[in-house]
Formats: sequence, structure tokens, C-alpha cells
Amino acid sequence: MVYLLNEYHMDQVFATNVINIWSGTTNFGPLIGAYISDAHIGKFKTLAFASIASLLGMISLTLTAAIPQLRPPRCTKIQLQRDQCMGPTKGQLGILYMSLGFLSIGAAGIRPCSLPFGVDQFDSTTDEGRKGIASFFNWYYFTFTIVIMIALTLIVYIQDSLSWVWGLGIPTSLMFCSIILFFIGTRVYMYVPPGGSVFSGIGQVFAAAYKKRGLKLPSEEELPHVVYDPSVKGTTITSKLPLTHQFSFLTKAAVVLEGEVGEDGSRLDKWSICSVQQVEEVKCLLRVIPIWASGIICFTSMSQQGTFTVSQALKMDRHLGPKFQIPAGSLGVISMLTLGLWVPFYDQILVPRLRKITKHEGGITLLQRMGIGMVFSILSMVVAGFFEEKRRASAILHASPDGIAPISVLWLSPQLILMGLAEAFSIIGQIEFYYKQFPEHMKSFANSLLFCTMAGANYLSSTIVSIVHGNTGKDGNPDWLDKNINKGRVDYFYYLIAAMGVLNLVYFLIVASRYRYKGEVPVEGEDTPIDIELSKAKHIDN
Repeated sequence: MVYLLNEYHMDQVFATNVINIWSGTTNFGPLIGAYISDAHIGKFKTLAFASIASLLGMISLTLTAAIPQLRPPRCTKIQLQRDQCMGPTKGQLGILYMSLGFLSIGAAGIRPCSLPFGVDQFDSTTDEGRKGIASFFNWYYFTFTIVIMIALTLIVYIQDSLSWVWGLGIPTSLMFCSIILFFIGTRVYMYVPPGGSVFSGIGQVFAAAYKKRGLKLPSEEELPHVVYDPSVKGTTITSKLPLTHQFSFLTKAAVVLEGEVGEDGSRLDKWSICSVQQVEEVKCLLRVIPIWASGIICFTSMSQQGTFTVSQALKMDRHLGPKFQIPAGSLGVISMLTLGLWVPFYDQILVPRLRKITKHEGGITLLQRMGIGMVFSILSMVVAGFFEEKRRASAILHASPDGIAPISVLWLSPQLILMGLAEAFSIIGQIEFYYKQFPEHMKSFANSLLFCTMAGANYLSSTIVSIVHGNTGKDGNPDWLDKNINKGRVDYFYYLIAAMGVLNLVYFLIVASRYRYKGEVPVEGEDTPIDIELSKAKHIDN
């Protein structure tokens, strides 16, 4: 955001839309990357291709900082005060967008495959392997957190205080080194071949259900006798999903008609008949979608941290002592610190006490945890609007040439702390919710849902910004998102997001109260398959 505002001289609406659309594309990409990896080329090749794409993106972005012709000319103080800085040309924007595109392609492959590929290196059938996997998870997330903290502090400080060439060149060099290390281990890696994508299974269920749309289902008592429900013993499935009566139109996909099952019990056409397990897996997905949708507006609040919060910080006193100035892009570390401090407190101190009261293993349910996160996200936007109102009033009152309000940037801490708490409850709650509510066959798909939520939030945020910018500022009223933040009313924008959050919370409470949790039957206790009676299923006469 700072790079686009200061080096490309974009107004905050344009820069915000660029960030949101790029972030949305980057967050949506892992769903595609997971499909390509699972169905076609495997994790290693996906990681290799994605890593090279990321490196190309970093090199291109670094070149925009190193070569003056690839970005607009620098602004003079007079041009800056008069808001007459020259914007980027189409060619310069093209290079920038190409760089961001390569980074999105890289993220699409690295995000869904890096952790699973690491887990593939352990033998999960042995105690030693399972311990190694647990240790790997801990070190993976520990390293990830440390890297993000370094990026938000040291790297951002170099970008802000030294130069963008160094600030972008250092991550580019580190990316190059990581690729070399990755390929050095090529001969010792364990390679798990692609086992097929979950999307094909989902497609088979819908196709079979559509073909049998005219089928009349028998009674609930007779239904178990006419569906295809083979044993899953001997497969990788450890828990079987029982037949449910919700979404009955999908249940038709499992009803056996004559000529669909061979003498050995196998399916003759996978697109005409599906197992109960397959059908129930798709039902799990449909049950989760309303809950998933409620997270989009919650994440829309969180996405403001990297856009308008940075714009606020640039117009506040960022000095910490006489010499040190806090980089505007480093403020996100406050949310991360809040998250890092709250999670162990919640897990080690609060949950045991709540468990005694509620008798629930997690202290509170995952849906309750997600709801609390939504409340914190709403409060964060309300507090953000309040402090933006004070900041703007101070900037107008003192009317300094650079438009900076004599208010410490640390006054943005309350909204960032609240947002950190929102992330602690909502994001972690969603990750665990998806993990527990999807069968093991769909875990990779479940892991991608969080990124899809973020993508939806980024796209929604961009849409809201465009609508607000296009419809305010008329009839003498201020443009809420004016390129000069002191002339705009970003506080009103924050209040709008908060109001949307309240409506979203009401929606969430409704769908959460109606949610049916996934049921499971251990494979060891699985009943013997029931003989199928074809006569119980028949078509409706048209």
C-alpha cells in the first residue's frame, strides 16, 4: 500500500482496489493450485513451478524500484502539497500488474502444497512418524510467524528508511536461496503421486442426482435398503458418514437402479451412481457454505488493516522518540502480537475454566468462537471510525502543510488489538471448524476454504470502496474516500462496514442455530453392508 501511494502516486481508492483485487486473486488461487496438485502433477512439481513464478514476481517488482523508468518520476514538495504528482503510465502499470500476477501464481501453488508436502516426508503409520508430523506442524507455524514478524518490522523498516531497492531485493535474494535449497533435496524427498481431486467426486454426485431428479425416494425406513453403501474397510477412510435425510435431492445419487452395480459390488458408471459416503461428503460441503459465507464480511473488516489503516498512519505522528519513526506498514504487527499473546492465554488458562462451566471440550463451541470473533471485528470498525474522526479533526485544526495530525500513530492500537482478537477467535475458529466438519477425503479442500473467504472479503471490499467512492461526494457533500484523507470521511466508511457486520452477525446467528453437525461412525464398528432391494426405488410418472 505504501509503495503504491508513495512511489506510484496512486490515490488511496485506486491503491486500495489494486491491493484488494490482487489479494483476492492471491487468496482464491490456492483452490486452483490444490486441484492441479491433487488431480494432475503432484505437490513437488506444483511447488517447483510456483516457486519459480514467485521468484519472477519478486524480480520484476524489485526492478520497478531499481529502474526509474519503470515507475512515475519522484514528486517535488510543491507537487505533493498541490496534489499534482504524475501518475503511472499504462506501461508502468503493466509491469506492476505482471509482477503481482507472478506472485499470485506462486501463492496458488505454495500455499496449499508446502505444508502437505512436508507432512508427506513422514511415515504416519509409525509412532515416530506421527511424532515427527506433530513436531513439523509446530515448527512450521512457529517459523511462519517469525518470518511474518520479520517482514512487518525489519523488512518494512528497510523499505521505509533505507530504500525500496534493498527492501524488495532482500526478500528476492532469500526467495532465490530457498529455491536452491528446495531443489537440493530432490533426490531424498518422498513423492506421493496425485490421488485425484475432490472436485471430480463432487461433480459425480451432482451429475448422478440430476440424472435421477425424477426419482421418488422411498420412506426413511426403506431408504437404507435401496442405496449404494459399500464398506470402506481397507481404504484410507477412518470414519464413515451415516446416511442423513437433509438435502434429499442429493440422496437420489446413491439410490441403486438396475444395471448400475456389477456382480462384484462395484459401480459400472461413476457418473450415474455414487456411494452414501460420497453423497454425505457433498452434504457436508453444502451445510458449511452458509457458515462460510458469513465469514466474508467479517474478513472484510480485517482487510482494512492493510489499506485505509495505512493511509491513516501516513497522516499521523509516527515518531517514537526523537530519531525513530514507525513505518506505516509495520502497524499490522500489533494485531499479530495480540494474536500471539492471546492464543496461549486462551488455550492454557481460559479454556480449562470454561470447560468446567460448559462441560464442552473446547470451552465453547466453534460456532460460538466464530461469533465472538465477529463481535470483535464490529467493535474494531466502530473504534476505528471514532479515532479517525478525532484524527481528521486534529489534522484540519492544525492545518500543517503535509496534512499530518499531531496525534501519535499508537492511537490506532485499540482498533488493531480488537482486530487481533477478532482474528484469534474467527480465523482459528474457522480453521478448526472446517477441519472437523469435513471428512478426511476433503481436508485439502477444507484448508482452501479459509483462503476463499479471504478472497471473497477482498473482492467485496473492493466493490464497497468503488460504490462508496462513486456515490459520495455529490451535491456538495464530501467524498468519503477522497484521495486526500483529511478531506474525506473514512470514519463514515468504517461505520458502514460495522453496520454491515451487525447485519452479518444476525445472519450468522440464524444459520448457526440451524446448523447440523457432521455425524461419524468408526470404520471398526461399521455395519455389514445391507442387501439392495431395487424394487423400492421408482420414477415418478411424468
